[in-house]
Amino acid sequence: MSLNFELMTEDRPGPRWRALFDRLWPHHRAWYLGESLKDRPTYLQCRRAIHQHMPELLPVYRDLCELAGGGDIEARFLSLFCPPAYLTACSQAVWQGSPPFLVRNYDYNPAAFDAVVLRTRWLGRRVMGMSDCLGGLLDGINDAGLVVSLTFGGRRVVGDGFGVPIILRYVLETCETVEQAMAALKRIPCHMAYNVTALDRGGDLATVFLGPDRRAYVSRATVATNHQERVEWATHAAATASVERERVLLNELSRGRPTREEFIAAFLRPPVYSLAFDRGFGTLYTAAYSPSDRSLDLRWPGTQWMLGLDDAVDGSLRVSYPPPGTAIGYA
Repeated sequence: MSLNFELMTEDRPGPRWRALFDRLWPHHRAWYLGESLKDRPTYLQCRRAIHQHMPELLPVYRDLCELAGGGDIEARFLSLFCPPAYLTACSQAVWQGSPPFLVRNYDYNPAAFDAVVLRTRWLGRRVMGMSDCLGGLLDGINDAGLVVSLTFGGRRVVGDGFGVPIILRYVLETCETVEQAMAALKRIPCHMAYNVTALDRGGDLATVFLGPDRRAYVSRATVATNHQERVEWATHAAATASVERERVLLNELSRGRPTREEFIAAFLRPPVYSLAFDRGFGTLYTAAYSPSDRSLDLRWPGTQWMLGLDDAVDGSLRVSYPPPGTAIGYA
């Protein structure tokens, strides 16, 4: 299996974003309509939800809807308000050396993945992150050096709220510090259980446990996999080795302050690294975000791609993945 990753820079949504939409929309439309459209909120409900909870994004939302052709289904989808449920695996952790950085693995179905790093200035602030659903982000960094990343929270509950990728986009567009990010994450409703870890340029860090049925809880956890304070969905935790991955990363952080490379290498070895693409939980990329120099270091077994928020050059990289059953043991 192989994927083509792209780096795309466009300050405001324009022709490049429209071309991306045209290419990815057929898949996203099929996913969004996989359940009955009656299960999705109306356009008016979507617009009101953005206006109520993330009003700064409303002008950008209007631009995206117009670029997408102004259709009803497109507008509902782009709001990411009460979208269909979706499950990921994922691991993330903060290395607290000097300078600190955040590392994450994104484990998901490759057929449902944008594979695009977007560099934007949608609200005036420079933001770079891995695109999801064309307007949201799976992880990212902004020009203040704030980094955020998500993992699934390991609970079955689904409720009224936004898909977490657009919440991460909002945080990076409007916040500069972990304190500000946590305040935003605590007040914006999220439709499923997710763990969001944030790290800022001053070294402050926090992980917030989100869910539609309970108040957000902010912890100082340095590691997040696919459960929250305890395992609540045992089948999912076992299938994705959530507890085992958490234990490995905590052990790495506790063993005499590993170097940067040693810690990143832990994400490229089982059980943190996964080849379970046939079950929708293969590791699509490893990302190391550094607030100090506002950089993104993308890794795959045997491959590296260094990207900077301040760089001017776009590009692409074809990544080939080891076949299932391959013994992975990178030092």
